[in-house]
Amino acid sequence: MDGSLSDSEAEMTNLHPDDIPEESDIMLSDDVDGSQIYTPPPRIAARFYRSANGRRKSSATSSRRNSISSTHSHQSNRSFRNTCQSNHVAQHLRRASILESRKARLADRAAHAEQVRLRAAVAKATPRGSNCEEKALAAQQAREKHLAQVAAACAEEVKRAKKVAEDMKERKAAEERRYRLEMEEKLADAERRRLEYKRNNRRPRTTSVPAIDDKKASARARAVTSEDAAKRIQAAWRARWRKCVVEAFLALGLSIDKVHDTTFEDITALLAEENVLSATAKIMSLFTLLAEDDVTPGGTAVRTFLSAYLILGHPAHVLSRDGDQEQDLITKAKDLIISFEYAMSKLTAYNHYTPTPTRLETVLLAHGAFVTAFNDWKARDSSALIETMVASFVNLDAIWQSVKDETSDEVANDYKMGIRDNQVILLSKIRKLAGPDRATMLIRKAIRESRRARPRKKPAGDVRPRVAMESSSPAGSQSSDGKTGIEAEAASQLTESQSHASSDGFQANALTKLFSVVPDNRILVHELAIDREYRIDTSPHADVRDALNRDVCDSMRKGFEDGEGSLWTVAMAENIREKLLRLLKPGNSMHTLISESLDAELIATQCNQGVFSYGKFFSFIASILPKLCAPFRDAEVKALADELQQEGDLGEMIERFFKLLHVIDLLSLDYSNFLLMNAAPTLIKESSGYEQRMFAQDLDSGTTTLQNTRRWWCNAAVNLHTEADRRDPANRPTTQKIYARGLVDLAIATPPLRDTDVPETLSLDKSRILRVRADAVRITTIGSILLTAKNLLKRDVRSQWKAEATRMWEALKDGYLKDDSNMPAKILSLLESSHAMPPATRAQLASTISRLLSQAHAGKLSDPVMKVLFQRLKAHIFSRISASSSGERVRAASTATEGLATTGLPEFIGQVGEIVETLGRISEVDRKAHGVWYEQIAEEMERLGQEGPLCQVAGE
Repeated sequence: MDGSLSDSEAEMTNLHPDDIPEESDIMLSDDVDGSQIYTPPPRIAARFYRSANGRRKSSATSSRRNSISSTHSHQSNRSFRNTCQSNHVAQHLRRASILESRKARLADRAAHAEQVRLRAAVAKATPRGSNCEEKALAAQQAREKHLAQVAAACAEEVKRAKKVAEDMKERKAAEERRYRLEMEEKLADAERRRLEYKRNNRRPRTTSVPAIDDKKASARARAVTSEDAAKRIQAAWRARWRKCVVEAFLALGLSIDKVHDTTFEDITALLAEENVLSATAKIMSLFTLLAEDDVTPGGTAVRTFLSAYLILGHPAHVLSRDGDQEQDLITKAKDLIISFEYAMSKLTAYNHYTPTPTRLETVLLAHGAFVTAFNDWKARDSSALIETMVASFVNLDAIWQSVKDETSDEVANDYKMGIRDNQVILLSKIRKLAGPDRATMLIRKAIRESRRARPRKKPAGDVRPRVAMESSSPAGSQSSDGKTGIEAEAASQLTESQSHASSDGFQANALTKLFSVVPDNRILVHELAIDREYRIDTSPHADVRDALNRDVCDSMRKGFEDGEGSLWTVAMAENIREKLLRLLKPGNSMHTLISESLDAELIATQCNQGVFSYGKFFSFIASILPKLCAPFRDAEVKALADELQQEGDLGEMIERFFKLLHVIDLLSLDYSNFLLMNAAPTLIKESSGYEQRMFAQDLDSGTTTLQNTRRWWCNAAVNLHTEADRRDPANRPTTQKIYARGLVDLAIATPPLRDTDVPETLSLDKSRILRVRADAVRITTIGSILLTAKNLLKRDVRSQWKAEATRMWEALKDGYLKDDSNMPAKILSLLESSHAMPPATRAQLASTISRLLSQAHAGKLSDPVMKVLFQRLKAHIFSRISASSSGERVRAASTATEGLATTGLPEFIGQVGEIVETLGRISEVDRKAHGVWYEQIAEEMERLGQEGPLCQVAGE
């Protein structure tokens, strides 16, 4: 520190470089004197000796640097470099030990690898069973279980998320409503404070001025301009007008409670009054609810607004059903009335009877939503109403088409005037709802379809036989006596074909029985009175004759095989000759030709001599048939003529005889219908008297009695009197009402129809009554199915599903369960093809259809819907049948469509009209023919004074 050197340093400094010993000298010196140790100074030692921390760490135990030989070598090298290190043998031994140890380790590794290879080969070579399918199935089950767990967890999460979202939505909506109410209250409070401040206006504080200045300021304040004065006057006048408008509307006392407590008729009359419409129009203009082009008191907007009160007070009268659209309309009406009444309650003198912007906006929004919902509902309701009125118009047209040619001129004129008046009313309503062009198009289309669907009573083509037209004289005159006239006409024209019978041979007598007998004259007269276009139906008669003709032809073939061909040939020719001659009158040229050509003796002689030719026989028949048939059978006769002129064996010849007999039978029926057509005017004119005389003869001879008629009349009278006593005891039913009730009770009922249920006077109409019963049950069944479907699908019950009803009507013609369980599925498919429905609705509707069809098939209408519809149908038909005058019938027919729509049967206007028409014709004909006995039974009941004893006598 003081700049002096130590002894050692001085010593080192004084040394000469040549005096510094070498390393070898040092080592040699150590050998010489091993006890002498030279220790360098600390600062020198720090430079030459490294720290222990800075030395390199030893390697692993297996490293050569840590081996014994290495350590020994290192230490030896550190101690003395010149010493003798390990000799060669030691190093060789160490090296050999290291190599041996390494070889041992490598051998162990090779042995282990060999063992692993051997185990793998053994495992690969060993056969083992495959359980892939079990593993795949287990994996599939595990996967499905996992997916189910995931799906359940996801569903739970989704459900929880939806619930949270709904709660959040409801919370936000509630908060929004709360905020809105608070804002409205704040605005109302601010408005109140503003008005209060304007009313209590004070002079602001200023410095005092001299009195002269105050006088000048007040003088200036009093000097108001004309504009300001006019504005103030107008504001006061408007406030006064608003006050009068509000007080006038409040004086009406309109509220939901008042409308609900008042009857529908009274409230409707009240809302139609001029003062109510005027006050409503003014209050609506105050709330700016009226458009600029609709400011009249009785405008559409005013009536739409007032209809909100009707909808809330009398929803059952205003709305035809309770669907989603109707519920939405009720909700919108409620919002409108609540917001309007709340805004009305806030109109006071403080705000000069002026609604605040917030309340005005609320009323406007509610009114717009209600008008939109009302227009949508009205559009759908008006479409159903238009369909109903068009159907009524068409129904009236159908009535006129049916009565214009079948009644006398006076009755036809009454019908015409009544129908025309009602059609004019309906047309004006339809044009008002649908517009002139659309109304005309709808009516024309409906009438065209109705007239096209109306069954044609006359077959297409000319049905008059050619020779009969030429030879027969017109329906002749009748004698003064009605009985002689009708019997002479009927006997001369209808039974003439029955007077000819051949007695030549057994075969001829058998063949002549094939000619079908014309129905009894009383039946023909009655059928013509019911339907003036009645003709004998060829189908059932042709089927019976074909079966008999087939038996005869088979017998003829067997006779030819037994050698009796000549007898059968003569018999067949005689039978054909008699059939053809019945179509002609004696003296006619064709009658003479057939008589001479088909002479039985001539044919028998030719057969005995073996010169008879079937070819010539068939050629002759083929030449005369076209001259005898009616024009509309030309194609059928021509086909037969071509076939008769062909060659063939015995079997083909007999088959030609069968076809020839079939065609001749058809020509015979055509001729009978021609005679009936000629005699129809006379028969119809004298039908009531003829039936009355025939029924009187049956009563006198004891063939029939009036026991069933008395019982039937008594039951109808008891039922009608019971209803009259319950409704109005002073209004006693007439004879016509009792008859109509009995007829409707007999016709509108469930099958079966027993013989004891049918009055003797209506015995000829039993088939019609059975048909009406079947139609009534079918209408009720289909109507119940459609009504159930409409309710399940939330559709308007007044809407007409005509296509579905028509297809179901055709499907159920042959029975309700004809295909066992396939019929309900077929009916359901008819509905599904036009109206999509969810699975739950489909299952419910399918069970309902099966139940209704089963009840209809069994004839027991126990379902509540079917029972109600059946009773409504019966009441509707009774109201139309019991109408006494033509005007009442027309009025009942004009409202029939609307009545059926409200009862749930809008699709069956045509079918119900046919039932009413059928029962009306039966009633008219029956009362004309048997009215004497009905009056007699009614007098007996009046004479006895009560129905009970007479019913007991009738029952005995």
